[in-house]
Amino acid sequence: MKNLASAGALVAACAIATPVLAHDVRADDHAPIGVMADHAHKKGEVMFSVRHMHMEMSGAQVDTDQISANDIVTTIPNRFFGAPGQPPTLRIVPTSMRTDMTMVGAMYAPTDWVTLVAMGSYIQKEMDHVTFAGGMGTTELGEFRTSPEGFGDITVGGIFPVLGVADRKADNQQELNIRAAISIPTGSTTKTDDILTPMGGNPTVRVPYMMQIGSGTWDLKPAVTFKGWASKLGYGAQYSGTIRTGTNDQGYSFGDIHEATAWISYLAAQGVSLSGRVKARTMGWVDGIDPMIMGPVQTANPDFQGGDRVDLIAGINTVVTHGALAGHRFALEVGAPIYQNLNGPQMPGDWMLTIGWQKAF
Repeated sequence: MKNLASAGALVAACAIATPVLAHDVRADDHAPIGVMADHAHKKGEVMFSVRHMHMEMSGAQVDTDQISANDIVTTIPNRFFGAPGQPPTLRIVPTSMRTDMTMVGAMYAPTDWVTLVAMGSYIQKEMDHVTFAGGMGTTELGEFRTSPEGFGDITVGGIFPVLGVADRKADNQQELNIRAAISIPTGSTTKTDDILTPMGGNPTVRVPYMMQIGSGTWDLKPAVTFKGWASKLGYGAQYSGTIRTGTNDQGYSFGDIHEATAWISYLAAQGVSLSGRVKARTMGWVDGIDPMIMGPVQTANPDFQGGDRVDLIAGINTVVTHGALAGHRFALEVGAPIYQNLNGPQMPGDWMLTIGWQKAF
C-alpha cells in the first residue's frame, strides 16, 4: 500500500510539474469511441488503440413484439421437424446473452493521403437457455449455458482523408474520410459446447450462428465519415458496412450489415468532451445453412437472424494534456436500443458499454 501511494504521488507530481507535451490536442479531435475509422493521420504518425465492448441481451421478440418462452415452445415451428429426434415446435429457448469483445488496433500513415489500419479482436460469448421437457407442453426440464470464445476476424485496410487532416488550431474545420478495408476470416465457425436436450441428453454440438466467433467469409468493410468543429461544438456522421463476398466452408454466409450514425459533442474543457449519438443498424438473414447446426432452438434457424435496430448512446472523450501521460486518450460510451424490429423470435438487445484507450506517436 505504501508503494502504491508513493507511485500515485509520483504520477501526480509529474502531471503538475512536467511541461505541456500535448498542448495542440483536444478531446473532440476523435469521434466517440464506438465510431471506428473516423480519422486519418499525417505522414509518419502511428496510433495504437484498445477497446473493450460489453453487450447484453435478454427475452424474446418477433418483429417489434415481445413473445414469452411458453409461447415460443408451443407455437413456433421447428424447421428441422421430421429429422430424427426433432419435435414439431421449438423446445429450447435462449433467455439471456452477454458478449465481451476486446479490440486491438494500429494505424500508420506512410503518406498524408492514406492511413493504413489493422484491427484484431478476442471475443467471449455466453448464452443461457431453458429446455422444455419432451415434444410438447410447457414443463421446464432444466437450464444450461454455452460459452464459446476465441480470436475473431481481422480487419485491414486504409483510410483516405479526402479533405486532408484538419488543423485543429483553427476553428470551423471539417474532414471527410473514406475507409476501404477487408475482413480476413480468422475467427472460428466451428465452435462446440454441451447442451441439454428435451429428452434429457447432454450432447456436444456445434453452437448456432450467432454464437460462432468468426464469419468464415472475406468481407468488404467500407466506411465514409464526415465530421467538423465549430468553436466548442463538434458534429459528425458516418456510414459503414460489412458486405459478404461468398459462402464459408460450412455452407452459409451471414447477412450484410449496414450502419449509419450521427453525433454531436461539446468541448467542456480542452481535455474533456461530452457526446450524444444515434446509431441505426440493419442486418440480413443468414444465407445458406450449416448442416451441423440443427436443433429445436430459434438460434439454429437461419431465417431467425438479423433485423433492424436504433440505439441512443452517450459518451465522454478525454485526453491528457500535461504530464507523463500527455497525449493518452481515454473514452467511454454507454447506450441502449430505442427501436428493434427483429427477424424473430430473437433476443433483443438491452444495453452496451464501450471503453477505450488511444495513443498517437
